Amino acid sequence: MGEPVFFETHARVAVLTTQPLDRLLTYRAPEGGCWQGAFVEVPLGPRKVLGVVWGPGETGFDASKLRGVSRVLDVAPMRMEMAGFLARVGDYTLTPMPQMLRLATRAPGLTDPPSMRKVYRLGDSVPDRMTGAREKVLAVLEDFGGLAFTLGELAEQAGVTSSVIKGLVKLGAVREEESPRDLPYPALDAQVPGKPLTAAQAAAAARLVEGVRSGAYGTTLLRGVTGSGKTEVYMEAVAETLRRGRQALVLLPEIALTAEFISRVEARFGARPAEWHSGVSMTERRRLWRMAGEGAAPLVVGARSALYLPYRDLGLVVVDEEHDQSYKQEDGVLYSARDMAVMRASLCDARVILASATPSLESWANAEAGKYERVDLAARFGPAVLPELRAIDMRDEDLPANRWISPTLEAHVRDRMAKGEQALLFLNRRGYAPVTICRACGHQIGCDHCDARMVEHRFLKRLVCHQCGETKPMPEACPSCEAEGKLAPVGPGVERLAEEVTERFPEARLAVLSSDLFASARALKEQIGLIAMGGADIIIGTQMVAKGHNFPLLTLVGVIDADLGLQGSDLRAAEKTFQLIRQVAGRAGRAEKPGLALLQTFQPEHPVIRAILSGDEEGFWRAEADERRAAGVPPYGRLAGVVVSAGSAEAAFDLANALARSDQPLRDVGAQLFGPAPAPIARIRGRHRVRLLVKADKGTPLQPALRAWVGQFTPKGDARLSVDIDPQSFY
Repeated sequence: MGEPVFFETHARVAVLTTQPLDRLLTYRAPEGGCWQGAFVEVPLGPRKVLGVVWGPGETGFDASKLRGVSRVLDVAPMRMEMAGFLARVGDYTLTPMPQMLRLATRAPGLTDPPSMRKVYRLGDSVPDRMTGAREKVLAVLEDFGGLAFTLGELAEQAGVTSSVIKGLVKLGAVREEESPRDLPYPALDAQVPGKPLTAAQAAAAARLVEGVRSGAYGTTLLRGVTGSGKTEVYMEAVAETLRRGRQALVLLPEIALTAEFISRVEARFGARPAEWHSGVSMTERRRLWRMAGEGAAPLVVGARSALYLPYRDLGLVVVDEEHDQSYKQEDGVLYSARDMAVMRASLCDARVILASATPSLESWANAEAGKYERVDLAARFGPAVLPELRAIDMRDEDLPANRWISPTLEAHVRDRMAKGEQALLFLNRRGYAPVTICRACGHQIGCDHCDARMVEHRFLKRLVCHQCGETKPMPEACPSCEAEGKLAPVGPGVERLAEEVTERFPEARLAVLSSDLFASARALKEQIGLIAMGGADIIIGTQMVAKGHNFPLLTLVGVIDADLGLQGSDLRAAEKTFQLIRQVAGRAGRAEKPGLALLQTFQPEHPVIRAILSGDEEGFWRAEADERRAAGVPPYGRLAGVVVSAGSAEAAFDLANALARSDQPLRDVGAQLFGPAPAPIARIRGRHRVRLLVKADKGTPLQPALRAWVGQFTPKGDARLSVDIDPQSFY
């Protein structure tokens, strides 16, 4: 968009608002004028709404009819590279610009004028009498490292009434202060040397630092085996970015990982970074949004949406565990944070580091093609060595129908417990059992609002739909045939496996790590800390345990259902299974004691299982790349998923069939259209869903064709249409 323009008083300005309109609106600039990129409040009908001065307004009509900009907000204007980034993301994902602006202004109170407020921090004294409610308040303040909370936010976070907090203020355990609404974040000391690095780590860090010093855009794939110290290596690039006075962003795939990472940052740089994720208070969100724009937030650690903060001078983006599926936004604006991080960096001359032990095939292919640099760490840090991997052929195991831990795995668990070590039993699913079936009539209990089977959660004593979140009590009788006592779980979930562990290892201390079982990020963090300190003998975990956690005493990983995910129509099934099992196996033996990973499988000869056991990761990627190239699918072809949904199946299919009959814009660019067909989960939250899939060659200008194609139709009634470029899931 070039350099920003200054608009004099009463000049015509075009304003992009956050309202769902299909055009820019023209207003008169306020007294004193305004810059292009200024955040403004403008009248729209009887309301005042948030907007950004996007450029010169329309001419050709009477200026007296124009309404004026109400006021310019006291925040840093949107930089031209940020405006360009939003426009390019919107163009790539086919997202209207007002929706993109909403994504970039997801902080409350942006239109509030600066003012003082009362905030609460940890005090200096300890109450003589400690109650459960007081402990909760102090624990929250300790957890967040001295960050300020408003009275309402602290009460909500701790789950107490405001009177508990005011009582602690009187006792001096909590400080009440008058504070400006938004303060800069503390400076980070980038001159402090980091931990000693091995020769391999130092060489890798030198290459990353060299990239930062260049001051030019570039992307590096940092591939390091689990436990190789990737974090310490890319922390050197963060330090160099801070020394150069630029801002750094580290994206993490899971909130549970932020606590440990922030502790490492604090130990290295002497202060906490800024945080951006769903566990952060609204006050902190507004503060960070404002400070990022002023350059007063030197390092941000956050979830994928932190990419849309208004950084003044972004110099580095690290995407940790870059292969993780949670970087794909599956509702609202459908974007991949990994891919958009590369786009954003290219617009502001920043570096990108994509870190993973098991890279996505897209990143691997870009490195192979020379688009990305590649830096490898092949060995674990210090005395730790990579775990040994072995298969347990379940065809040879004598296992009763209602058991899932094989005799071989059981013997290994007992051996580790006898040595005072920990064992992790990994299950690629949540809940108690994936299906509850009536043994009298065969009925499977489904969700009332979705075409999905409900999962029994024994700890909650309820059935849960993992699509829409609907829950209902476990019935005594079959809803279909009304037979009592005939409902039985089929297949294992973490809770059912926990029952088996309790029965077979009654002396063991058991911990269950599943996202369903924790009401807050703090509770999850406490459990992870307890396990790391040796507070459990056997851990049962789902996919979340594969993401970067470090348990020093863990030396055995048993994968209960290694075959799950190898079947099905998902083009990434093999890749996801390979990544997940390699990652979870990497939790074993991360300290001095060697680790062992055992894979229970009925298909030990399957190519993916063989690749996992052999450790020939490059061979796996090459074979997977050859298959994708032959099929013309990503990353060697282009896909777009289209979902039509409506309250009735007829309305959904009417629109989908009309789309299929009018596919000339797609055929004009050589794209193929498949469908329509009912989605694999054909109903979610009461809405019927129909899928279409568009496939095209790698270089096809797909977005303009898609825009022309879907632009022929305006969905009627409650029908909705969404287009997902580069879909990750196909449900």
